[in-house]
Amino acid sequence: MEGLKFVLVFVLLALASSFASASDPSPLQDFCVAINETDGVFVNGKFCKDPAQVTEKDFFFPGLNTPGDTSGPVGSNVTTVNVAQIAGLNTLGISFARIDYAPYGGLNPPHTHPRASEILVVVEGIFLDFLDFFNFFVGWIGQP
Repeated sequence: MEGLKFVLVFVLLALASSFASASDPSPLQDFCVAINETDGVFVNGKFCKDPAQVTEKDFFFPGLNTPGDTSGPVGSNVTTVNVAQIAGLNTLGISFARIDYAPYGGLNPPHTHPRASEILVVVEGIFLDFLDFFNFFVGWIGQP
């Protein structure tokens, strides 16, 4: 009988401890402006700048207001902005992209965003389509 109780307790403990919770940890500080430091230990690839030395330039990128060249083979140009361009994005898990399309036939090649979401804002144009998670075609025709 003691052996049965031991096995039962062991099985219950094994089942109770098998539940896992996976998530990204909460940030330890409000912002961590990246600096290119070569010496030392780092966790996410970048060291943090001293908060007293942070300026507004650490959170600014001047290139998103300039249209890109769409004369390439797919008729589009993607301007990406991440921690390499805006050091203030370090540890926030945020990046930006501006996509410019040629007037007729511009495409954004198929791609995925693992562990990420995408928000798309159409500033100028009338047609947008994509496939959702279940390979369902979603098309939208807006007003010019």
